Amino acid sequence: MSMPGGRDPRVADVRERLAAAYEASAKPTDKARAKLDSQGKIAVRERVELLFDQGSFVEDGRYANSRAPGLPADGVVTGRGTVEGRAAIVIANDPTVKAGSWGARTVEKIVRATEMGLREELPIFWFVDSAGARITDQVEMFPGRRGAGHIFHNQVALSGRVPQICCLFGPSAAGGAYIPSFTDIVIMVEGNASMYLGSPRMAEMVVGEKVSLEEMGGARMHCTVSGCGDLLAADDVEAIELAKLYFSYLPSTWHDRPPSYGPEEPTAPLTRHTVPERESVPFDVHEVVDGLVDDESFFEIKPLFAPELVIGFGRMGGESVGIVANNSAVKGGVLFADSADKAARFIWLCDAFSIPLIYLADVPGFMIGSEVERGGIIRHGAKMVSAVAEATVPQFCVIVRKAYGAGLYAMGGPGFVPDATLALPTARIAVMGPEAAVNAVYANRIAAIEAAEGIPARDAFVARARLDYEADVDLERLAADLVLDGIIEADELRAELLHRLRYAARRDRAFSERRRSIPPV
Repeated sequence: MSMPGGRDPRVADVRERLAAAYEASAKPTDKARAKLDSQGKIAVRERVELLFDQGSFVEDGRYANSRAPGLPADGVVTGRGTVEGRAAIVIANDPTVKAGSWGARTVEKIVRATEMGLREELPIFWFVDSAGARITDQVEMFPGRRGAGHIFHNQVALSGRVPQICCLFGPSAAGGAYIPSFTDIVIMVEGNASMYLGSPRMAEMVVGEKVSLEEMGGARMHCTVSGCGDLLAADDVEAIELAKLYFSYLPSTWHDRPPSYGPEEPTAPLTRHTVPERESVPFDVHEVVDGLVDDESFFEIKPLFAPELVIGFGRMGGESVGIVANNSAVKGGVLFADSADKAARFIWLCDAFSIPLIYLADVPGFMIGSEVERGGIIRHGAKMVSAVAEATVPQFCVIVRKAYGAGLYAMGGPGFVPDATLALPTARIAVMGPEAAVNAVYANRIAAIEAAEGIPARDAFVARARLDYEADVDLERLAADLVLDGIIEADELRAELLHRLRYAARRDRAFSERRRSIPPV
């Protein structure tokens, strides 16, 4: 039946129901808002507004599952907009809708968003705050071809093709915990974010372990112990700011170049006194990094995890570079399994998105001993060395001080065909340090001299042997033998690297013809 003037009551009914569904998804209820406030969180649509340029967001699937009461947008906001002018997708859980849990329509929205990312090669921002799957919907959303597993499949297909950036605002539970793990960076809000396959309650039931949520999968634990988290943020706003800053160093797709910015001078330029001349004196390598990159442009990744190795993005002359640096101020800069893993993934990231790598070597080598051997130090070290070997972006090895043993290889030394190997006058390259080398080669003779002639004679022999060893690996000799491409004073290093980065920009990106490598894991 039609109404006067040609109006149809069915259309009015549709409009009324759509308006109600729209309003339900527009903002949380008073009760939900109070809970968000108590947790120090902001609402999902406020998070999306902070990410995208004003007025640029276009949403998909807003009326998903709208006929079901209490499920506005089925608990996830998806769509696209621009981030500082660059197109990107967001997939954002709504923690006020059944704790951000996944139903069948939730999964379908996420799958469609990842398919858009694959089809159009668009970066994806993952705003994760989800209790995991709704058990009541498990048959519809879990096992099928377009079930939850297809999300992970698409994430793997997106990896290295476009940036995937995760802000973890709350829980990421059970199978959903793998969403952050497949992204390029995980920024966790301290006090709220968590990742775990089994909750503390489940752990107590299944394995008899009593543990708190923070100990099981809290933000600080993952950023310091497991390495699953990359950065800690104080709140939602800081997490989104960090995500946007991280994105500023990366291209939108693997085909593109990273954005360029106006060049700036370093905060504190390097001097000839920045690096201590004695290799036994520890110092913070951040001083060298800050002296190389443009003013306050260093964006460190995993600063709380395996801090004996420093990784992160910086800008040199306005262009993105990746930094891998040993930090002698922490554990002497020795490489461990965790630091090798940390380096390998960062090198893969830089290689995927065409970001040149600069290695700052001050490394006594890999850690030794039964504990690290049982922990697979060889396997982890081989992973780092493989990453260095396979990277086809411009790579520069700078020997800051010592580069001993396989540490030289792991830090992109001459055998790995860097675009250049440079050294400061403080540098030393050898199989091992003089003290260890003399002890290894002359242990029996040293003992015999001490027994026959006494300690002074032993010390005199050791001193002469060390001098001979150091003469054998003299820095000038290494340059004369073309092991080194240049010996540069610290105050000239930035200018030298800037020239070489420009010249290397057109290098060949081929490495080895094959289906794929089989990296050590």
